[in-house]
Amino acid sequence: MLRAPLLAAARSKRMRALIEAVPATRSVVRRFVSGSTTADAVRVARELAADGRSITIDHLGEDTTDATQAAGTVRAYEELLSALADQGLAAGADVSVKLSAVGQFLPGDGEDVALENARKICAAAEAVGATVTLDMEDHTTTDSTLAILRELRGEYPWVGAVLQAYLKRTEQDCRELSGPGSRVRLCKGAYAEPSSVAFEDKADVDKSYVRCLRVLMAGEGYPMVASHDPRMIAIAKKLAADHGREPGDHEFQMLYGIRPEEQKNLAAEGRTMRVYVPCGDEWYGYFMRRLAERPANLAFFLRGLITRS
Repeated sequence: MLRAPLLAAARSKRMRALIEAVPATRSVVRRFVSGSTTADAVRVARELAADGRSITIDHLGEDTTDATQAAGTVRAYEELLSALADQGLAAGADVSVKLSAVGQFLPGDGEDVALENARKICAAAEAVGATVTLDMEDHTTTDSTLAILRELRGEYPWVGAVLQAYLKRTEQDCRELSGPGSRVRLCKGAYAEPSSVAFEDKADVDKSYVRCLRVLMAGEGYPMVASHDPRMIAIAKKLAADHGREPGDHEFQMLYGIRPEEQKNLAAEGRTMRVYVPCGDEWYGYFMRRLAERPANLAFFLRGLITRS
């Protein structure tokens, strides 16, 4: 019942101002966001690497309509990748990029700007042995994001895609993106979407997730199973075994701050366990979507505000 209001709040400037004004908010946000600086992200990357976990880092920001800001996001990723390389943490690392943060919504030539900016990030990643995954946003951006993905893969075939199981189109998208070398992160989805394009009932989303997972595991690509749901993780393990997959040809992904002990357990089993690590000041939209996903996250947030007020 709270999901829709929280997702609406994620795009509300007024609600953002109210929440950011609460002094205790930032201390609670640290559970889900590594910090505001590159140094914070590198510190967390080092901590995760110490117990065998991998990383994908998201420099937070979205819905950019200013070319200078989009260029600033590119520089932030370049600096981040350079800092990871300096600390010996770049090889095998990944960065997650929202195309709307690098110019996709700019008027006129937004897609071209986003493509060129994403290409710069890919070049910086390749230079240090890292990879890039294009985050997926709401359904209105799906076709544009996949078109940019196709362009980038012509030069950087390792660029990853994100597909969202709650969209009714995703099973077919999985089929089209399950070819050799194709890296696909499958998640459930975290945006408010109309029933015309998305499944609304949790059971229907779960069924779609399993159908999509079957397609990816049966394909020739590299599935990235993004889920905190123990049942989905168990199903993914079985499907991987059924299709003769080894630990090195698929991976599991979870968000920073959620189920850390299970993350460690998966890594201890010899599986690739990649943690999605957000960093930067533009944490509000990301944080609100995390609250909408799980009531336990909202309860944690409210308890934190009470105890720190």
